[in-house]
Amino acid sequence: MQEMATANWTLPDHPTLPKGKTVAVVVLDGWGEASPDQYNCIHVAQTPVMDSLKNGAPEKWRLVKAHGTAVGLPSDDDMGNSEVGHNALGAGRIFAQGAKLVDAALASGKIWEDEGFNYIKESFDKGTLHLIGLLSDGGVHSRLDQVQLIVKGASERGAKRIRLHILTDGRDVLDGSSVGFIETIEKDLAQLREQGVDARIASGGGRMYVTMDRYENDWSVVKRGWDAQVLGEAPHKFQNALEAVKTLRAEPKANDQYLPPFVIVDESGKSVGPIVDGDAVVTFNFRADRMVMLAKALEFPDFDKFDRVRVPKIKYAGMLQYDGELKLPSKYLVSPPLIERTSGEYLVKNGVRTFACSETVKFGHVTFFWNGNRSGYFDETREEYVEIPSDSGITFNEQPKMKALEIAERTRDAILSGKFDQVRINLPNGDMVGHTGDIEATVVACKAADEAVKMVLDAVEQVGGIYLVTADHGNAEDMVKRNKAGQPMLDKSGSIQILTSHTLQPVPVAIGGPGLHPGVRFRSDIQTPGLANVAATVMNLHGFQAPADYETTLIEVVDN
Repeated sequence: MQEMATANWTLPDHPTLPKGKTVAVVVLDGWGEASPDQYNCIHVAQTPVMDSLKNGAPEKWRLVKAHGTAVGLPSDDDMGNSEVGHNALGAGRIFAQGAKLVDAALASGKIWEDEGFNYIKESFDKGTLHLIGLLSDGGVHSRLDQVQLIVKGASERGAKRIRLHILTDGRDVLDGSSVGFIETIEKDLAQLREQGVDARIASGGGRMYVTMDRYENDWSVVKRGWDAQVLGEAPHKFQNALEAVKTLRAEPKANDQYLPPFVIVDESGKSVGPIVDGDAVVTFNFRADRMVMLAKALEFPDFDKFDRVRVPKIKYAGMLQYDGELKLPSKYLVSPPLIERTSGEYLVKNGVRTFACSETVKFGHVTFFWNGNRSGYFDETREEYVEIPSDSGITFNEQPKMKALEIAERTRDAILSGKFDQVRINLPNGDMVGHTGDIEATVVACKAADEAVKMVLDAVEQVGGIYLVTADHGNAEDMVKRNKAGQPMLDKSGSIQILTSHTLQPVPVAIGGPGLHPGVRFRSDIQTPGLANVAATVMNLHGFQAPADYETTLIEVVDN
């Protein structure tokens, strides 16, 4: 925190590039670059604007890395996501993220020494330790091996009774993989039972139907989880989790993402693991967005989004703190990366009036995550953040255009108003519709995003401004699972296996606009540029030099 007190916020002027141009920063969510084929929805869709950027001046369009080590994740097998992507875009530096932070704390043993674990440990003597989260090795929200280590570590440190409340994935990993994950954790729990620790799975359900809603889109999702996890009540009751998942998956149209809630009961039909007074609870997802709502229900005394019926007096900790501004949860096992001195704060403190806009599902990304996991304004006299409500109660493939047009209209008006020096937006379509696995709808989504980009770029043209168009990670550019040779994989019935997750593909960065200095072009001397290089680039476009510790700018100025 010492650094905050001494930070010098004055940015030096760029030696060549002028100040005072309106800069539009457009983030296309889930828009990567992949080979053109029928499963590349961006290629299939009519996207004349993005095509013109790509096929225009080669020195004004390039690709950058948006996954793995480029965004602070442990390895280049880790796909990027919107949170770490926007952290990197806004921070201009690479910070150890989510899984990496947890891995380090587990490897060093620091996790067991810190305040969070010692707080929940107070319940071990008389109470039960409940672990709630996504049982998956996807590495986006959680990782199975971390859960195994926490179960093991807690049992070695006095937890005598452990209950797991599992959420099945099928979104970041193959549908059906839930069965194998349950078999793996059940082996561990059986070994603990042999050692005298009463450890078992108590409840479950599919991540998109139980617990893991986000941005307060649909509280009924969280309530279904609460009923099963806390109250021990669900429409489906089974003697064990393997039987539960296999039975529920056999229903027509069933899949891991949307399994209904279930509880495990004993021979007398009584739930084996409701959460009661004196218990400890850990939500073991390291990614914040789909745990915040449950965290509010567990922690806020005046919670009113649904009737909790019974609110047990518990000791609750998150794997990480999910919202730094709300201090939620107040206890956590692993401390977050401290991202100070983000580009947004620098620019505002150097007089850059900023407008940020998206719809609900990605509004947090152009504000909270962009600003280093920090809610609210840096200076409300110079900033305006606009959230357009997302459609709720439907899946996004039903309305694949989402709110792209409304975001673009508000952004166009902000540009033409002359009140802002920077507009920053996220167009969620490629990602949110891509996640549904509906190829036709994702094509419509990509076209809608392209049309929104056009509206923004037209406004930039009118005011003599500059644009930078990029993305946070891939998704819509590859909608099929592929074998090692890159060929589409087929299931047992010969149908293609749809890919609903993010990808490991690079993403575009395009610059242009009438206000762009004619000598500006992308540099060719950066070895592996990534999303974190964008912040210094945007600062340059505003006429400033970036701080010395930022990842280097993507652009240079040459004499024409």
